[in-house]
Amino acid sequence: GEIFFDFVSPLGNILDIQLGVPVAINIENGIATMALAQLSGVTNDEIKAGMASFQGIERRFDFKIKTDKVVYLSDYAHHPEEIKQSILSMRALYADKKITGIFQPHLYTRTRDFYKEFAESLSLLDEVILTEIYPARELPIEGVSSRLIYDQLRPGIEKTLCQKEEILDILKQKRIEVLMTLGAGDIENYVQPICKILNKQ
Repeated sequence: GEIFFDFVSPLGNILDIQLGVPVAINIENGIATMALAQLSGVTNDEIKAGMASFQGIERRFDFKIKTDKVVYLSDYAHHPEEIKQSILSMRALYADKKITGIFQPHLYTRTRDFYKEFAESLSLLDEVILTEIYPARELPIEGVSSRLIYDQLRPGIEKTLCQKEEILDILKQKRIEVLMTLGAGDIENYVQPICKILNKQ
């Protein structure tokens, strides 16, 4: 569940860097940051320590539970490409585990415009629990609901369509190995109750 990499630079290589937030796209972000730090005179030991200790920001690939028994991650990802990158990173870290994702679509217009892409990204999971759309500033659009995404998920995937108020009861009935909550809406309000359920399993 960790990522280590080497930084190769004309100013000096740094080996065995631990990525504090183990998501592959952060390697690219880290390289840019380390290059600037190196050009500014920061030592290799300081760079290495900084990379290992960086914990990211809340709701961006944010581990809430990380034990041998269960892993739970909260992510603000609300665009198909962000979701894809988060899932692929988790798949790389936990290739031998069942990965379940709870996704709350954000905005009716975004769901209407990208429902096929959302379904394609979410189909990288082993199981999808899909809630209703978080409207934010928008009014409902006729014919646009989470079912658009649900109906496009790959054949054979475990999938559930529910109201967000049902999430906790659904999770109580499941054996979770790796769980991700995805979305920019009020799914965040369920993080602590989900942690309580998972810690009891």
